[in-house]
Amino acid sequence: MSTTEQLPTLISDLRDVLVGPLPEIGRRFSVLLTDLVPHTALVIFTRECTGRPRKVAGDPAVVDRVTIAELDRIRTDLAVGQIFRGQLAVAGREREVVAVLDRTDTVLVLLPRSTATRATALELTAALFGVVATGIQLQVRNASPAYLAESRAASSERARTVAEMTEVHAATLETVLATLRSDDLDDTRARTAARETTSSALIRLRSAVDVHRELAEEAITTAFARMRGELRSLLKHRNVELELVEPPVEGRGLPGEVAHGARAVVRGAVLALADQHTLSRIRVEWSLDGSALLIDIRDDGRGEADVADLERQLRSRVETLGGTIDSESTTGWGSRISATIPLDVVAATPVDHTLSDLGPREIEVLEHLVAGRRNKAISERLGVSESTVKFHVAGVLKKLGVDSRGAAAAVGAEAGVKPAP
Repeated sequence: MSTTEQLPTLISDLRDVLVGPLPEIGRRFSVLLTDLVPHTALVIFTRECTGRPRKVAGDPAVVDRVTIAELDRIRTDLAVGQIFRGQLAVAGREREVVAVLDRTDTVLVLLPRSTATRATALELTAALFGVVATGIQLQVRNASPAYLAESRAASSERARTVAEMTEVHAATLETVLATLRSDDLDDTRARTAARETTSSALIRLRSAVDVHRELAEEAITTAFARMRGELRSLLKHRNVELELVEPPVEGRGLPGEVAHGARAVVRGAVLALADQHTLSRIRVEWSLDGSALLIDIRDDGRGEADVADLERQLRSRVETLGGTIDSESTTGWGSRISATIPLDVVAATPVDHTLSDLGPREIEVLEHLVAGRRNKAISERLGVSESTVKFHVAGVLKKLGVDSRGAAAAVGAEAGVKPAP
C-alpha cells in the first residue's frame, strides 16, 4: 500500500494515539508507525513533562538505557522541522537513527529496521509527530490531576535516585582524589593522569545532575513569564486590564508539576472571572514563603462570579499537589481566589488506604502500570504468563475501584507507588 493510500487510516488511527494515559503515548505512536517506518525502538523526548520526559517503546536494550543527556544533545543539534537520518549516540553507542525536532521543542528518535525508508514516509511521520507533540503539550498545559499526580511521583523518584547516585559516585571519586593527592605515592605521572581522569568524571557527574535538575524544576521567574504570555493570549480579545505582580527573583525553583499546576489554576480562574460584564481589571500575584507557592487572584468586579463553583473546579488540581484553595466574593467589591501549593511532596496522601487491599503480586503489577507498561512487557519482567498478568490487572482495577489501567496508574502514582524499573 502506498503512503497516499495509508493516509486516511493513519489519520483515523492518530486519534487513538492522542487518547489515553500520557506515559503510554510512545507505545501507541510506535504501533501507528509500525508499517510506515518499521523500527525496533522509539523515543519521544519532551521538556514539557518534568516527571517523565521520555516516552518510549520497543527494544529494552535501547529504551531503558537511552539517557536524557543523549536526547538533549540530539535536540540541541537539530533544526526545527529537520528530518535527520544517520549515526547518532543513543543508549551508549553510535546507532543508525531517524530523528525529528518539532516546533514544540519535542524530539522523536526512531531506530529504523532499514536504511531504505522512503522520504515521503519520513515526511508523513514528521507531520504525524507534530500532532502528537502538540497533543502532549496540550495535555501537560491542561495539567489534569492524574497528570500532576503521576508527574509528582516520577519527579520525586528521580530526585531521590539522582541524589543517591551523586552521593555514591562523589564519595568514591573524592576518596580516589584524596589518595592520589597523597605524598606517599611515587609515580607522579600516573598520579597526575588518574587525578585528571577523576576530576573530569566529577565534572561530568555534576553536569548530569544539573541536567536532571533543569528538567525537574523551573525558575519561578521563568514559570511566571510563561504564564504571562498564556494569559495575554487568552485575554487579547477582551477589554480587561491584566495586572501581574512579579514574584521574587531569588528563591527556590518550582518543581515542574507545581509550575504546570499553578499556571493551569491561574488560567482557569482568570477565564472564569473575565466573563463578568462589569469587570475591568484582574490582578495576579505569585509569591514564595520558603516552602510553598502562594497564588492570589483578584478582580475589581461587583462580585458576580460564582467563585464557590470555580473553587470546586480548581480544587482537584491543587489538592493533588498537596495544596489548599480558598475563595471569597463580596457584592460590589469583587472576587478573590487564593491557593497555596507546597514545593515539596506531601508525605501523606488521601488514597494510601486504597492500596492496603492489594496483595504483593498486585502491588508489583501496579508498579508496572505506573511505569506505563502493557501486559506483555509486564509478563516478561515478572516471568509469568500474560494471562496471569491480565488476572492481576483485573484484581487491581477492582480493588482500587477504577475502570481503566490509566486510572489505576494515576491512583498508584498519587499514593506514592514507584514505577518499576
